[in-house]
Amino acid sequence: MNTRTSIRWMALVLMGSATAMASEALRAEQKAEALSLTLRKRVETKAGSGRFHAIVAPAQWDTKKTAIIVCDVWDSHHCLNAVRRVGEMAPRLNRVLVEARRRGVLIVHAPSDCMAAYKDHPARQNALKTPRSKHLPKDIGTWCNRIPAEEKGTYPIDQSDGGEDDDPAEHRAWAEKLQKMGRNPRAPWKSQVDVLQIDDRDTISDKGEEIWSVFEQRGIENVVLAGVHTNMCVLGRPFGLRQMAKNGKNVVLMRDLTDTMYNPARSPFVSHFTGTDLIVEHIEKWVCPTITSDQILGGKPFRFSGDKRPHVVVLIAESEYQTARTLPEFALKHLGKDFRVSIVFGSKSNAQDVPGLEVLNEADVLLLSVRRRALPTKEMDRIRKYVADGKPVVGIRTASHAFSLNGKKPPEGCATWETFDPDVFGGHYTGHHGAGPKVVVEAAEGAGEHPILSGVALSELAGNGSLYKVSPLAKTAKPLAIGSIPGQPREPILWTHATKAGGRVVYTSLGHPDDFKEASFNRLLANAIHWAAGLPIGERRPAASSTRR
Repeated sequence: MNTRTSIRWMALVLMGSATAMASEALRAEQKAEALSLTLRKRVETKAGSGRFHAIVAPAQWDTKKTAIIVCDVWDSHHCLNAVRRVGEMAPRLNRVLVEARRRGVLIVHAPSDCMAAYKDHPARQNALKTPRSKHLPKDIGTWCNRIPAEEKGTYPIDQSDGGEDDDPAEHRAWAEKLQKMGRNPRAPWKSQVDVLQIDDRDTISDKGEEIWSVFEQRGIENVVLAGVHTNMCVLGRPFGLRQMAKNGKNVVLMRDLTDTMYNPARSPFVSHFTGTDLIVEHIEKWVCPTITSDQILGGKPFRFSGDKRPHVVVLIAESEYQTARTLPEFALKHLGKDFRVSIVFGSKSNAQDVPGLEVLNEADVLLLSVRRRALPTKEMDRIRKYVADGKPVVGIRTASHAFSLNGKKPPEGCATWETFDPDVFGGHYTGHHGAGPKVVVEAAEGAGEHPILSGVALSELAGNGSLYKVSPLAKTAKPLAIGSIPGQPREPILWTHATKAGGRVVYTSLGHPDDFKEASFNRLLANAIHWAAGLPIGERRPAASSTRR
């Protein structure tokens, strides 16, 4: 090989090496730009049970195969509170769009009935110039009211009145203002809200056929829906969750950047924000998984300023007293106005499994109904940390021996907390008397004025389950109610305590399924949870139904 040939060969080698290095760097960059998501869905604890585990699973989505659809984030609305919530949510949504666009995600702006405002915009032309797909799904251009999977469930809210949650006087004034502005008070939207920036690389369309054609041309497999309103447009539009799900896209709802049209004066008579939670749960059960905006932006999920609800996590893992039925019913009826509620069920097939317990990391109050469970060490550590952080615990019935196996060795990889009762509740459970007469309940000495007993007619309250043996309580525990049966020593059945970290604690040995049929018991348990959370009891807070300032 002569010198010239050698130099040429070396140059080719170097060029090839540089090309390989560049390709490797590009692959690394593309991998780094993938969306790392955590998808949440609901899976039945047992087929036909009607109870669900909240399951989270990681996902890696190629940004080049991913789109975000911004659904109907209009510049105005007939509901004033809806306008306020959009105004609060839009800046966060815009940040998501900017970051997702930077990472190669296609942004589709879909402000329905507003295409005239964008007729000359390059992003609108991107949709119009895309050839119509030859493989359009059936009915992709129409509204979708329901998909087959939803037939298995019950729709959770009454939106038959349109869902407006305005103060009537404010609503009338708002309608008059819209009229003076020359806008139709029932449909005042003209464009997407200006806060959301539209790039020339984006797409603007409100038609299912156009959006599907764009997706097919660009190889879009993954779709994120954000915007309003989840229970109406986000679900039902031709480009909405139902159409995307039933036609095979990997579709998710961005659950923290959405809203509902729900009036708390309608069933199930919960706060506006709880209404949104119920719709999100419905979607996770029957339509598709959900994600949150912090998975793209970092930090914490978005929360409306008007949503002041403490978060109650209800942990249910017992089969003696039917609390898997009674506590969810209680929570919806008695906690839905003032609290955000997450329910975690123990596994039916594995006594050591509690799917979804990671939600405890976000909890403000833990309501416990568990009986003799060893948990995976990681999950027991999670509960220990919650208590060590000084957060409130409310326990009913078998919670006194929630994590005790009576001294038996736990399965490998699992842990018990044999001293949970004295450590947390300040109790001393040693068993219970046999079934017999109902437990007579009376106030403990000096406890009659305690807030937890506010509005509770103890004379009308009777313990329907056997009387627990819990004496003596810790000196730091404060008895509020005493139970008695003929021929046996009286026992505390309701008391307060504080953990070493200062967390408020309430325990009651009541909790038999028949107890939940008594108004006084429901009032007592609701009071206990409000007290533990530091909320007023005598005058319950109104439902947090708007972001009014």
